Amino acid sequence: MLTLSFRDRFIGSVGIFCLTVCAALGQTTKSQITIHADTPGPKISPMFYGMMTEEINYGYDGGLYGELVQNRGLRNHPSNPVHWSLVTTGTGSGQMYLEPGSFGDMPSLKVKISSASDSGAVGVANDGFWGIPALPNTTYRATFYAKADSEFKGPLQVAIQSNDRRSILALSVVPRITRQWKQYTVELKTRSVPATSDNQLVIAGLHPGTFSLRTVSLFPPTYKNRANGNRPDIMEKLAEMQPSFLRLPGGNYLEGNTIAERFDWKATIGDVTKRQGHQGPWGYRSSDGMGLLEFLEWCEDLHMQAVLSVFAGYALQGEHVDAGPKLQPFVQDALDEIEYITGDTTTTWGARRAQDGHPKPFPLKYVEIGNEDSFDRSMNYDGRFTQFHDAIKAKYPFIQTIATASVRSRKPDVMDDHYYRSAADMERDSGHYDHYDRKGSKIFVGEWASIEGRPTPSHQAALGDAAWLIGLERNSDLVIMEAYAPLLVNVNPGASQWPTNLIGYDALTSFGSPSFYVQSMFAKNTGDEVIPTTVSTINSGPTKPFVPHGSIGLGTWRTDSEYKDAVVSHDNKTLYSKDFATGTEGWKLSQGTWKVDGGSLRQSSMGDDTHATAGDANWTDYTYQVKARKLGGSEGFLILFHAQNRSDYWQWNIGGWNNTRSAIQRHNRGNTEEMGRSTDTTVQTGRWYDIKIEIHGANVKCFLDGKLITEFTEQPIPPVNAIYAGASRVTRNGEVIVKVVNVTGEPVRTEMVLQGVRAVNPVCVGWELTGMPDDVNSIAEPTKVSPRSFRLDTVSNRFARTYPAYSVTVLRIRTRR
Repeated sequence: MLTLSFRDRFIGSVGIFCLTVCAALGQTTKSQITIHADTPGPKISPMFYGMMTEEINYGYDGGLYGELVQNRGLRNHPSNPVHWSLVTTGTGSGQMYLEPGSFGDMPSLKVKISSASDSGAVGVANDGFWGIPALPNTTYRATFYAKADSEFKGPLQVAIQSNDRRSILALSVVPRITRQWKQYTVELKTRSVPATSDNQLVIAGLHPGTFSLRTVSLFPPTYKNRANGNRPDIMEKLAEMQPSFLRLPGGNYLEGNTIAERFDWKATIGDVTKRQGHQGPWGYRSSDGMGLLEFLEWCEDLHMQAVLSVFAGYALQGEHVDAGPKLQPFVQDALDEIEYITGDTTTTWGARRAQDGHPKPFPLKYVEIGNEDSFDRSMNYDGRFTQFHDAIKAKYPFIQTIATASVRSRKPDVMDDHYYRSAADMERDSGHYDHYDRKGSKIFVGEWASIEGRPTPSHQAALGDAAWLIGLERNSDLVIMEAYAPLLVNVNPGASQWPTNLIGYDALTSFGSPSFYVQSMFAKNTGDEVIPTTVSTINSGPTKPFVPHGSIGLGTWRTDSEYKDAVVSHDNKTLYSKDFATGTEGWKLSQGTWKVDGGSLRQSSMGDDTHATAGDANWTDYTYQVKARKLGGSEGFLILFHAQNRSDYWQWNIGGWNNTRSAIQRHNRGNTEEMGRSTDTTVQTGRWYDIKIEIHGANVKCFLDGKLITEFTEQPIPPVNAIYAGASRVTRNGEVIVKVVNVTGEPVRTEMVLQGVRAVNPVCVGWELTGMPDDVNSIAEPTKVSPRSFRLDTVSNRFARTYPAYSVTVLRIRTRR
């Protein structure tokens, strides 16, 4: 996963303004798709559609991994048992505190009961990952280690209880506990209760004394009933994608912020209760319950291969190990990891895998050396890659190595490319690999996504994804694997670290995004041979000339700022002026905390991207002047111009990027593109600045206190194609699979031409995904955008079909060559 700031992740994105103009003008579109079935195309890689995963957005803990207790190992904080709380009922009283090192090096939670009775219990509760789910007629399995002092012998009540403590949804009792540490297991069975996640797991005593707990775990039923397994509903969605591989254990999660925080695979195998876990790079700690063997069993359950990423001596904060003797222990660690996966039981690590419960080796063909090593400023990846590559090839010559950055000393078998861009950029770059050198390394597009929609993609993003996938599949002789990223996101507030993610869930349920359905539709409908396809589109109707225009605005980013004396003029004539002492009439205030304060318009919240806009969206040439003062926060001012609406505007970002520079940015449909050169700029707190933006046609000049800071010429957003199409063939029966994407806001009447087939069955089946660009799926509306199946009975060598606005379509046509 890229490690850019939230705002910089969107650089390079563009929008679809030209498309909305065409729709507004009532422009009609016709196209022809010609499928050259008589021309041989490249074979499609059987490993093409796969998955990339990492611990981000609570993707494992609190997500796919079945564990329901958060901070079960009591290591999330050195002195505070976070996510645990003291529970008392009736006349019960007592204390709870964290005790380090009470069982080997494992911390424990000590509960001292001062008074208790049958009507007054004292214990501890865990709040889970945004709640403990309770489904009707379901059996949960709780395990924990416990010991008691000489006064306390039991019993312990174990319950799933509502947060308001009014309802016990499931209850079990451990009659007696000993003075030595011992693991206890109970079943918690719910009855016909309503499904809810507003619950806690409670362990409580009914008599005075002291007891201690460690490694408290609660599991629901898991996929294929695996011990320490995964959530069935999420696994079923992953299975629906029919993935051929899983890139594991992740991107940044592999590296860690420091070398000490890397994914140390040897610390993730064996007894799950003894795994200490580690700090992940996305702001929270991983339990390591999803260890190397669990990843491999995940692959086994979904009939896919592992694509193993090995730590290669570079961590995200810049710590690295130079090639040579100091790197050799990490190289050996990678060789041991490969042996654990592929070795038979006569090998050291193959025998360890068998001891861990899986005697049969796993298949492994690809090993990726590092992750996004182009970020390594020491520029030593070439040497590190060479050392790993040579060692792996010497012991495992059948394994294909994947490089994550350019190397010179060796030719990688595969290069890993990553792309995070807007939907329109993905559409526009659908032919990215059309002219790549076929004599070089193969390509693995190991991370990519159209970044639109949060926390899961919008339908607009799905259109960009579909157009991009058509281009990748067309080049699958070169691009042998692809994986959307990130894969998973817990949609609760505070759980997400990345804006756009494929599958969303909370404690109770999950849903696939429109982009998820694109992946599923395409993966289920892929032949084994590409058929060359050409698309011609004819647009009829007037073409509107490019004339930059729009209203004005003000804003902040994590900054408390105020503005006054806003004036818009043209040829020395005032078009608009505002004295905020009279109020905010005429201004649209969006997000943030806006109020008039001493004659100025002040925005005082520390939120992201707060805006206030005013004026006429038809303004073209004008000069915009305003005074601004920063009162606090991390950045400076956002001065909007040529604003069309809340999502489409330009802005001068003054003192952005943590108050280091200024730049012009174009925003389109929530995506941001930095235009022209930036300038080093620091905004001082408490000082008034005179800001002026002069616009003449497409030329924009920006002045700060009378000094020209930056100048730029606006350019129209390049148009995207109306239709993207590709085709493949199932060679065993001649079936032709056609994929068509209409990214415009109008239906496109299309003539379909199949060349080189003798006969076509007039009946075919298909699937179609449609919606409005901003449509998203959610917990409340999980299938708002989802595919519908249909049947055509007018198919021939040449037939017509209208593809709906904003649609992704798959057709399966039976033919005979």
